[in-house]
Amino acid sequence: MATHGLMIAGVLVTIFPFVWVALMATHSRSEIYSSPPPFWLGDNLAENYAKLINVMPFWTVLFNSLWVSVAGTAGAVLFCSMCAYGFFAYEFKGKNIVFGIMIASMMVPPVLGLIPFFLTVRFLGLLDTHLAIWLPGIANAFGIFLIRQYMVQSISRDLLDAAKVDGASDFRIFWSVVLPLIKPALATLGIVMFIGLWNNFLTPLIVLSSPDKYVLTLALRSVQSIANSPWGAIMLGTFLSMLPLLIAFLFFSRQMMAGLTAGAVKG
Repeated sequence: MATHGLMIAGVLVTIFPFVWVALMATHSRSEIYSSPPPFWLGDNLAENYAKLINVMPFWTVLFNSLWVSVAGTAGAVLFCSMCAYGFFAYEFKGKNIVFGIMIASMMVPPVLGLIPFFLTVRFLGLLDTHLAIWLPGIANAFGIFLIRQYMVQSISRDLLDAAKVDGASDFRIFWSVVLPLIKPALATLGIVMFIGLWNNFLTPLIVLSSPDKYVLTLALRSVQSIANSPWGAIMLGTFLSMLPLLIAFLFFSRQMMAGLTAGAVKG
């Protein structure tokens, strides 16, 4: 009984911020600042939506965020899995050294690479483009390490050898044999990448300068710098920005949970 109580309390604490944002999206700025704040639905939802559309091109920046997140997630899942397959299936000189350097790069704080990143993006002519946000992360060390480790634990090399004996090419083995077996790892990486790209604020702040190219995080923050910030509209925009994350989690989590369940039963 005590365990159930703790679990229920944990769930309530977890969902409270989402409920709070949803409630505040229906109230005016003065009601949000009232003491005590209202813990019920208000009647300013339509007005807050009108303000949201007025202070920013909300649907444009929402599409920009979707484009960046989907493109970056798809690219990361593809290229990280290809690179991980190379580390798993092939033997080459310096393999362990290269893999060790890649793992060591994960310990470098990302903020230390901001200046080289900016200079590289400017040299390539990618400033003020969405490519600069998602392209550099499609082959990241975390994704390669995650998928490679999953391959080591879940795929037998005898299976790869059998496919080669049957005449399958390397790409056919990767696409038709390996990828279906690592769906849980791909789903996990997909969730991590999508959430990271969707919530990314620092990179868009550095590379984007045109308001029509802003992503949601940057657009919502730019509105907050205005005097007398329309907090009801900002809360509404924040709540709407949460919905794609929930959809992405529901889309990928089934594969991820299935993999965890299969591993538990197998063990």
